[in-house]
Amino acid sequence: MKIWVDADACPGPVRDIIVRAAQRLQVPTVFVANKRLNLPRSEFVSSVQVGAGLDVADGHIAAAAQAGDLAITQDIPLAALLVPKGVVAIDPRGELFSEENIAERLSVRNFMQELRESGVMTGGPGGFSAQDRQQFAAALDRELTRLRKKP
Repeated sequence: MKIWVDADACPGPVRDIIVRAAQRLQVPTVFVANKRLNLPRSEFVSSVQVGAGLDVADGHIAAAAQAGDLAITQDIPLAALLVPKGVVAIDPRGELFSEENIAERLSVRNFMQELRESGVMTGGPGGFSAQDRQQFAAALDRELTRLRKKP
C-alpha cells in the first residue's frame, strides 16, 4: 500500500496530517506536484516533481497508483480514473470517492464547469475550516485502517 497525494492544491494542514500518518504507520507516501515541495525528511515520505502543464501530476498518479493504494485529491476527474482501478480516493475535506458516487460527482463537476465557461458565476468551496481538517483526519485514519487490514 502506498499513499499518493495530488499536492498541487493540497492544503497545508492536510499535508501535515498525511505526513504524520505516514510516519506513524510507516506507509510509503508520495507527494506529486509540478513545483518543489518542502517536506520533512522521512524514509516514508517522498515527492515527485512533474513538469508544468495541465493535469501532469494527475497523469503521473493515475499511471503509478495501484489497487489497494490510497490517493488524496480534490480533482474529481483524477478520482474517476483511480476508483475503477481499486484505488481508494478521498478529498482534502474527508469525502470518499466511491463506485457509487463518482459518476454523479463527475457529472456535477462537468455541469458546473460548463456554467462557468458560459459566464455564470458559480462561486467556489468555502475556506478550509477546523471541522474540514477533523473530517479529513478521521477519513484518512478510517481508510488507512481498512486498507491495512486487507490481505
